[in-house]
Amino acid sequence: MVGVQGSKGEALRFTETARRRAAIAALGLVAVLTLGACSSEPTVSASGPDGGGPLNSETGGKPAAPAKLTYEPAAGAQDVAPGQPIRVSVADGTLDQVVLTNPEGKQVAGQPSEDKKSWSTTEQLGYGKSYTWSGKATGTDGKPVEIGGAFTTVKPRKQVGANINVFDGQTYGIAMPITLTFPSKVTDKASVEKALSVETTPKTEGSWAWVHDDTSVHWRPKAYWQPGTTVKFNAKIYGVKIGDGVYGKEDRSASFTIGRSQIVKGNTQTHRLLVIRDGQQIADYPASYGLDADPGRVTPSGTHVVMSKHDTYSMTNERYDYENVVVPSAVRFSTNGEFIHGYAKSIWAQGKKNISHGCVNLAPVNAKEYMAGALVGDPVEIEGSTQKINRARDYSDWTYSWDEWTKLSALGS
Repeated sequence: MVGVQGSKGEALRFTETARRRAAIAALGLVAVLTLGACSSEPTVSASGPDGGGPLNSETGGKPAAPAKLTYEPAAGAQDVAPGQPIRVSVADGTLDQVVLTNPEGKQVAGQPSEDKKSWSTTEQLGYGKSYTWSGKATGTDGKPVEIGGAFTTVKPRKQVGANINVFDGQTYGIAMPITLTFPSKVTDKASVEKALSVETTPKTEGSWAWVHDDTSVHWRPKAYWQPGTTVKFNAKIYGVKIGDGVYGKEDRSASFTIGRSQIVKGNTQTHRLLVIRDGQQIADYPASYGLDADPGRVTPSGTHVVMSKHDTYSMTNERYDYENVVVPSAVRFSTNGEFIHGYAKSIWAQGKKNISHGCVNLAPVNAKEYMAGALVGDPVEIEGSTQKINRARDYSDWTYSWDEWTKLSALGS
């Protein structure tokens, strides 16, 4: 009897153990299935969702597709401005080969992007010519797509150049603006402005503004330049629309440096001219400014900019009955004809009285000393007079607040 009872107990223990093992195995199976669902790569069907085309691992699991080409300008376009972007780009694929051919059968130089998604020209196109695309792209579906089509560039009614006020290798003062001046009014300001660039080291905030009857666009920094700044200016205006049937004739560029800080401060009421260099006053000259009683002779208040330097200069003003009066050490700071220059005949009035016709008269020795240290682009800040700088005529860039200046950009502030 004891043996039989013992056998039943063993059987019961065996059954309970088997149940526990089965439960553990079941839990283990669930854990394996759960772990597999979280960590292993999903099985990708050979077909896309909803029965679409085959999936391509290079497209991030998106359905493979044929290459879609976009041309700039569009195929068949006429009167294309040669200065606008000329490129072909692809979606859902890559560019294998791109050729743009001119009417003589010569290939136009170009450069593909690193990802082979686009190709752009790197040389100028001609006016009034037809260009033809050829080449091949491959879609994510692995199938080739031919590149083709043609466009024709505009034949301008007139080509115009532009003058710039800065030159390679020169050093300018801290108020120096960059100007690009056309021979006639510019009606397509936005196109021109998009073709302009200013690169600076260190980075300098600045903006373009259209002044002087829409014939001239100026770039100035928000505040005076930081001394030692290097500047690269590019005006890629060849092929750019300037106005109705008028296009740019050639590009212009210049690289230059900003020199030390020098600010000239003149006061028509104290009859003094101060020179501040790198924050320190280095000169205090007695001066005679324009006659206060005559608005046509007053030296206007505001921030002017040194424009040029001359060992001697011949002065003529028919309105005031003088002609070919030669003065020494003349530093021009206005398009209206104001200079800082030497004039021995007015020494008696310098430091005491204003008698000139708008210029700043100094003793010849002082004018020579000042001119020796002056740079084109130095600011000349005049105060105390009854007249202000004429924005429509003078070099008036620094008479505008920053908010006013940025609103004069064709591209907005």
